Amino acid sequence: MSTTLTADQAPDREQGTGAPVNTAHLRRAKRERILTWVMPVTLLIIAVCLWEFLVWYHEIPKYLIPAPSLIAETLVRDFASLMASSWFTVKLTVFSLALAIVGGVFLGALFALSRPVELSLFPFAVILQVTPVVAIAPLILIYVDSTFAALLICAWIVAFFPILTNTVIGLRSADHNLRDLFAMYRATPWQKLRYLLVPSALPYFMAALRVAGGLALIGAVVAEFVAGTAGQHTGLASRIIESSFRSEIPRMFAALFLVSVLGIVIFLLTTWASHRVLGHWHESEIRREH
Repeated sequence: MSTTLTADQAPDREQGTGAPVNTAHLRRAKRERILTWVMPVTLLIIAVCLWEFLVWYHEIPKYLIPAPSLIAETLVRDFASLMASSWFTVKLTVFSLALAIVGGVFLGALFALSRPVELSLFPFAVILQVTPVVAIAPLILIYVDSTFAALLICAWIVAFFPILTNTVIGLRSADHNLRDLFAMYRATPWQKLRYLLVPSALPYFMAALRVAGGLALIGAVVAEFVAGTAGQHTGLASRIIESSFRSEIPRMFAALFLVSVLGIVIFLLTTWASHRVLGHWHESEIRREH
């Protein structure tokens, strides 16, 4: 009995190689990639349009809930001031995240390689983590002369602990059989670190980086709220505080929108970095074909 395959069912052949290519699967994968972006964007556009309509239909005053069109107009009108504040917040976030990465990885490596060091210093790291930054920020502002340095310390405290703990867990997650194999072949400490411990810790570190990126932004904004800084060379949190005092609600929403955009950009960048680092070898990032 003969069987006839449809165009979607029949496997094609790559030119010159004879290897089968499942065109139906390729089309399905392309559709899924498109829907991954189209569906959220479409839903966001619908939500914004509904927001605009409800504000217009119910004639809600702008000092309560401004329409998206008014927020966009405010963004354009106050573009220079808001961009300067955004740049301040970006610098504070990036610097605090960089310090968290350097300090967390270095201290995590010490903890993983030396039990006495971990027993001595880990309680202090826990104390920093469990103490709310809003409680410790006033003390930091008193003892540190530079406002930017004080805000940087506050944001660093928030982002530091996830990097530290995940680095320690990752370095200790190397398979014990592989550890014995490296010891049997008398691998040097550098070879053990490069070929065993670092690959084992990378997935944990990249997961921590995603979390720490958002926490660094949160820490920067919260620290500025607590500090109550004002003036031209300040961040988006100061713009929000000033707008609330002056009842400039559209400007407040515009600053909040920029904070959200920064958070989304940080998440996308850390996700991209995780895929670049882990995508070709780790199970968490490898895309399987079904």
